[in-house]
Amino acid sequence: MAYRINESCNGCTVCAKLCPVFAISGEKDARHIVNEKRCVNCGVCGRACAKGAIVDDAGKTCVPVKRAKWPKPAVNAKTCSACSICVNDCTPGALQISLPRFRGDINVYAELAKPQKCTGCAVCKSHCPLGAIRMEVPE
Repeated sequence: MAYRINESCNGCTVCAKLCPVFAISGEKDARHIVNEKRCVNCGVCGRACAKGAIVDDAGKTCVPVKRAKWPKPAVNAKTCSACSICVNDCTPGALQISLPRFRGDINVYAELAKPQKCTGCAVCKSHCPLGAIRMEVPE
């Protein structure tokens, strides 16, 4: 089941801009809709909506959360193989593969290079074949 947008939506477009899988559409100043087939239930829209217009898959109205408190990926550098799946799947472009520390360094890994771009959607975590990513809420 996917998130939904109720009649409280004022069409501000914040949810559509932040959706990592482009599941939300609509015109500015008009109620938006969620494409249930694309929605991955990440909750980004609900955390961002100041109007309380987002309803989760359990039917509860989502409460806005300050962006500083959104979860961020923490990569276990020892487990990560630098396969780049998470980097390629990160629509906002928050992840990258670390630079080698010296010539010939093969111990590179995915890292959160641009935390300000991260939406906390956890697509990176869900796509990691090695389970090297966990989501952490900043303190």
